[in-house]
Amino acid sequence: MTDPIASAPLRLPLGRRRFVATLAGSLLVAPSAEAQTTPRKIGTLGATPPDPLNMDMLKQGLLERGFSESQIVFVNRHANGEPARLPAAVGELLRSKPEVILARGPGALAVAVRSTTTIPIVAVDLESDPLVLGYAKTLARPGGNVTGVFLDLPDLSAKQLQLIREVIPTLSLVALVGDSAANAAQLRATESGAGVLGVRVQTLEGRTAAELDAAMETAHRVRVGAVVIFSSPTVFVERTRLAALGREKRLPTVSLFAEFAEAGGLLTYGPSLRECFRRGGNFVGKILNGARPSEVPIERPERFELVVNLKTAKALGLTIPPSLIARADQVIE
Repeated sequence: MTDPIASAPLRLPLGRRRFVATLAGSLLVAPSAEAQTTPRKIGTLGATPPDPLNMDMLKQGLLERGFSESQIVFVNRHANGEPARLPAAVGELLRSKPEVILARGPGALAVAVRSTTTIPIVAVDLESDPLVLGYAKTLARPGGNVTGVFLDLPDLSAKQLQLIREVIPTLSLVALVGDSAANAAQLRATESGAGVLGVRVQTLEGRTAAELDAAMETAHRVRVGAVVIFSSPTVFVERTRLAALGREKRLPTVSLFAEFAEAGGLLTYGPSLRECFRRGGNFVGKILNGARPSEVPIERPERFELVVNLKTAKALGLTIPPSLIARADQVIE
């Protein structure tokens, strides 16, 4: 038997019905809290175009601080591989009025620091010492408008030389390729390490893609036994070409980022660049959430990866010692 009360239509007083209808309508058309939020503007500055995978890691770091892609607007400016164009690029960036600037690499950071003392700057700079260059008073409390991820360990390049010496015990002459200004500390440390190992060095300029090509040609002509390629945004962008030149000219190459070995370089030893960009995203998120860059401690990478490309070793006629393979974090076959 049907319950007459349960089956009867619900009737509300006219005023109450109008109130419910109005409330329901407002729920249907009300924008979400996210849609009501004005996107936060982040500027990025680099000597080269931003790498898509590194940008993905930057976004991941921002997401960990509560910022989804829809809440962020990126204004990317770069010098297209020509460092002399960085001042014009930062001028364009400043006119867009970003809340935070992410500086990719030492050249971009130096130009950004000269251009503003008020906009927070987050660095992903794996070449500079922020204390020596005056970007920060201390690592724990930077004190200015710059913070971020720095790798001020010049001896790391000397370690790379030691690793290539393990592969080539008879190594007597090595080319050091890099930016004589940005990589000055690394060059000094590697030259010192080479002296201890009894290895002679030839330093070659490699600031631009053209200079890197010329350096590899010179290294081949003077018959060096190996090439240490110092890190820079340009080297990262040109990694596939540099690795190919190394194989073509039968030059064993060693560099900082795992991506270089993945592109065909012989071996790499250094921090994860993508992890550095994820941490950079965390820094930007902290500042967007109200932290002052002067009070956000600078970080250094704590973990270093050794990557060996056995396919390249075979192409060069080299045998990688089993002890080195055993220590590798990644072996490419």
